[in-house]
Amino acid sequence: MLTVLEHPLITHKLSIMRDEKTGTKDFRESLDEIAELMAYEVCRDLPVKEIEVTTPIAKTKGVQISKEVVIVPILRAGIGLLDGIRRLVPTAKVGFIGLYRDEETLQPVEYFAKFPKALEDAVVLVVDPMLATGGSAVDAIKLVKDRGAKNIKLVCLVGAPEGVKAMEENHPDVDIYLAALDEKLNENGYIVPGLGDAGDRIFGTK
Repeated sequence: MLTVLEHPLITHKLSIMRDEKTGTKDFRESLDEIAELMAYEVCRDLPVKEIEVTTPIAKTKGVQISKEVVIVPILRAGIGLLDGIRRLVPTAKVGFIGLYRDEETLQPVEYFAKFPKALEDAVVLVVDPMLATGGSAVDAIKLVKDRGAKNIKLVCLVGAPEGVKAMEENHPDVDIYLAALDEKLNENGYIVPGLGDAGDRIFGTK
């Protein structure tokens, strides 16, 4: 299922990020703030269990999150979403996955992976600012599933219809959350209108 989070605060901050004049500091800070706002909606259906709480007045019933939350950024740009989500879910554990595509076989090659234990019992948030062709997200989620994850959500800032289609065809069981669904991909595989190369703009490498 695709959910596009059309909230005034999100779209306002996304407009700052789209502007080519926005520098690295403001770009990174806006991404961090959007990640926190998105986390509120992404975590809306987290499972909870009932607990007893003693207030200064009396005992009452409350709830606490009943499953581990694991955030998995796709390197390197996915790191830009990490802190914002962790502010809302400070107990979340973090895994990392890095991929590149073999030029001859065109198959994904995992060059780095580190995950907490027991992914099969966790809610796993795979995060990456851009969902363009969908190739990296599709491959990353397959690798996370191979390690036992069952409850997976993909959280991206901007997506293209082509990437959404690829995800829905390959992982129909994974919910997709976007701040914006853009028009298309151009001939170079960039999202239109998009916001450029998110990794370069986050880390100032261009």
